[in-house]
Amino acid sequence: MNSLLVVGYDTSECSERALEYAAMWAKSTGNELVLTYVIQWSPYSFNTPQENEERHRRREAEIERAHKKVVDPVVERLREQGGSARGVIRHGHPAETLKEIARELGASNIVVGRTGASRLKTQLFGSVASTLIQISNIPVTVVP
Repeated sequence: MNSLLVVGYDTSECSERALEYAAMWAKSTGNELVLTYVIQWSPYSFNTPQENEERHRRREAEIERAHKKVVDPVVERLREQGGSARGVIRHGHPAETLKEIARELGASNIVVGRTGASRLKTQLFGSVASTLIQISNIPVTVVP
């Protein structure tokens, strides 16, 4: 049975390893890989309507740049290697956004890399991987 694997990607070494693992898994099982890039963004700000309009234009430009420079080249590389892949880019909190994308697409698993954050930062804020493990209703695979 074919299903979807959502892989969180941020161009770090850890996310590259997670991508390699997910691509190998997807190819061997016939699953489709959804390369997901999340641009961190917070909806909590107080702006005028004009500022909101400008912010929306900036967000759309960020998504376009991320497709051209980050996601599309990787998706193309995966397809050239014989895999089934597509890219999704969203703004938001990385863990929450990955969970939401996986839910929307009916994914069977989320694959992420273990971050290289400092011990203090991880203790204060947590990591995407540990947050996903706690909030996801589907399996999460963390690649070291």
